[in-house]
Amino acid sequence: MRSTEASPEPTSSALPASATLDAYASGKLAGLERSQLRRHIVETDGLDAVRVEQTGQSLLNFCSNDYLGLSRHREVIAAAQAATARYGTGSGASRLVTGGHPLLFELEARLARFKGSEDCILFGSGYLANLAIAPALLSSGDLILIDELAHACLFAGAQLSRARVETFPHNDLAGLSAKLAELRPDARRAMILTDGVFSMDGDLAPLPGLQALADRHNAWLLVDDAHGVGVVAGGRGSAHAFTPAVQAPLQMGTLSKALGSYGGYLCASRAVCELLRTRARPLVFTTAPAPASIAAALKALDLIESEPALCERPTGLARRFCAAAGLPEPASPIVPVILGSATAALDASAQLRAEGFLVTAIRPPTVPRGTARLRITFSAAHKEADIDRLARLVAAWAPQDEAVE
Repeated sequence: MRSTEASPEPTSSALPASATLDAYASGKLAGLERSQLRRHIVETDGLDAVRVEQTGQSLLNFCSNDYLGLSRHREVIAAAQAATARYGTGSGASRLVTGGHPLLFELEARLARFKGSEDCILFGSGYLANLAIAPALLSSGDLILIDELAHACLFAGAQLSRARVETFPHNDLAGLSAKLAELRPDARRAMILTDGVFSMDGDLAPLPGLQALADRHNAWLLVDDAHGVGVVAGGRGSAHAFTPAVQAPLQMGTLSKALGSYGGYLCASRAVCELLRTRARPLVFTTAPAPASIAAALKALDLIESEPALCERPTGLARRFCAAAGLPEPASPIVPVILGSATAALDASAQLRAEGFLVTAIRPPTVPRGTARLRITFSAAHKEADIDRLARLVAAWAPQDEAVE
């Protein structure tokens, strides 16, 4: 029998719904402001590979991921311009709907050869690539073990997969081994997720040990090499920083950092790439990358493969900086100066801005609470004199006992 009891009425409000939404957003923003965790996007005019203008001030940019300055390289720009003239400014639709312009297939073949894999699949961005991979390969009943400091997009993809997701201590092979011994027997399939070069600390993952554990426990290793390709091991990436090189079955990366363009990719076996072409939602339901971006990446690959000294220069400059500032020797062009609190990081960033340097403060949740920092990155286009001046400023107040090795 149908109940005659009245259903509860929606809570009434004197304000329209749009006003309550704005009130909610304003309250959240006020809380972030009090914690000094609110972000602001500043209009920035790029003047060249390393100089920008913000609010009328010319600054030397030491926080960009354009490690080789290729986004400003005349040959890269010319390639993008030519592709736009030939193919237009956009791709029009998903590749599964309209096919794809020839440059997409050419870049996939080039990246596969460059990374030593059978095949490659391109995505609109690195974030989209990582949203695609784990959900296409895993589901309920499966297991993902992810380094606790891995990039946010690896975590996002892991969560979308519906697999069980567990972290392991940063670069801790013993901790990962223990997790695998405990959890792998109850899972149908398993993946290990890690950055190749960690974006906030600049250190390398212990890829040989990770691959050995993956093989021992029948787990698939996914390496995000966004910050390794083009600048580590003569440009070959983090897998080639070891002898012999590590051939992880899933090698992800981006076109938007050392390659100076925009997009993401996965290098893997032909079967895996074909499966993702059918099942990866960020590819199936997203417009393909623009021709200009793909042409720019192709030309950038030409330069990376032909100029190994260019690829070595950013890390060499980072080492020069660390030696002068009294910081541990870095393994990549990324140098963290950990200051602890958000206030300290913001103050340090402001001090450097006053001296003509753009070094953005990195605060939680991008990094763990208590590890707010300056993240200093080095470009092949930086000049040694500017690096030496920056090192003298940082050396005066950097807490060197807290710097990440």
